[in-house]
Amino acid sequence: MPAWQDYLQAHRSRFISEFLDFVRIPSISALPEHAADVQEAAEWVAQRMTAAGLENARVMPTGGHPVAYGEWLHAPGKPTVLIYGHFDVQPVDPLNLWTTPPFQPEVRDGRLYGRGASDNKGNMLLTIVALEALLKTAGRLPVNVKLIFEGQEECGSPQIPAFVAAHKDLLACDLVLNSDAGQHSETEPALTIGLRGICELQIDIYNASRDLHSGSYGGAIQNPLHALAALLASFHTPDGKVAVEGFYDGVAELSPAERAQIASVPFDEAAYKAEIGVDELFGEPGYTTYERTWVRPTLEINGMWGGFQGEGMKTVLPREAHAKISCRLVPYQDPRQVLDCLEAHIQKHKPRGVKVSVTRFDTLAPAYLVPADHPGNQAARAVLTELYGREPYYERMGGSVPICEVFRQHLGVYSISFGFGLEDEQIHAPDEFFRLASFERGQVAYARLLEKLAEPS
Repeated sequence: MPAWQDYLQAHRSRFISEFLDFVRIPSISALPEHAADVQEAAEWVAQRMTAAGLENARVMPTGGHPVAYGEWLHAPGKPTVLIYGHFDVQPVDPLNLWTTPPFQPEVRDGRLYGRGASDNKGNMLLTIVALEALLKTAGRLPVNVKLIFEGQEECGSPQIPAFVAAHKDLLACDLVLNSDAGQHSETEPALTIGLRGICELQIDIYNASRDLHSGSYGGAIQNPLHALAALLASFHTPDGKVAVEGFYDGVAELSPAERAQIASVPFDEAAYKAEIGVDELFGEPGYTTYERTWVRPTLEINGMWGGFQGEGMKTVLPREAHAKISCRLVPYQDPRQVLDCLEAHIQKHKPRGVKVSVTRFDTLAPAYLVPADHPGNQAARAVLTELYGREPYYERMGGSVPICEVFRQHLGVYSISFGFGLEDEQIHAPDEFFRLASFERGQVAYARLLEKLAEPS
């Protein structure tokens, strides 16, 4: 057993204690009243990097929530690896569904419960722990390492693209390791090679100057709720395909090899339906569930509201109705062009008798795809195979991690997803947790991966 692994075992209790301290900081980036807590988390991370033996650790301003940066650059001739993660967390509502308070973490049955435990504080902290073990036992790292941990991922990272663009020299590297990732199961490893992009907008429909009595005015004017329902229904065909003209422009069909790669990932339809509580799956015809959720674009209505929603009845024609829409995007789709198509569709299908306005949100991220045979993936594959005793699955993810494409655009490098969260860990929900077994396995994995990346190619 290498000395660094002995060190990890010897200091296990301290690392768990630090993990608990980290989760106690209520670093909710989406809520302005927690701005000071996000700043505190950034300072905690910078101090923890310094304690690990990393250099030039500091908190850096972005114009919004800060980032924490650190480095160790004393391996001449070796690659430079940038490790990414985030220390901000999601809001905690509804509080009544938490078994224990979200920022009073505790360990139960080998799991550490608390907001941010899995997403992303545990996955992020274990990278620093691995670096500490290497530095404290060998006095050096096998490769050059930079670390950038942000405090605004959970609110869309609004200032991060500009920050990365402005600090290209500081962040210059050969490869990014993204800790905001996961594995297929406790016994099955996975490499995530693709992420969908995203774009979002809001539709607002107005008519009269006030809410109107439905008996006096019903049948005389267009009801904004009726208009909204008709407009939203026009976005899809009855079988689930997006009906917006131009929406699929540029979308490449899956190759037989890609379909085979996706089909090799186990899928239990009965368990899938039971876990999410549905009786029937539905979506674009001609594709499997994983294909629909990983590599096909979607248009989803995320919220719609208007009119009376209290108990009982109120016979009213509301003056306005609203909806929020998001699209998950795949390679070769441009988020702005997709929004242009949506706006054109809305204008073309706008119901008579109402005023319609559209607001685009700033969340614009193209899809991300890293070659499966990228050297970073090959190194990660070797480490995961060693740790799990089996080859990893090559997966895509239906969600979006915009920072990966930001790094590719501004630094010219790919990001390798290398995290140890699991799907059942309640991220963004009450009773979020992270398995201590994953916390410890991830420490070993990162140390071994850095050693692997130092080997001649």
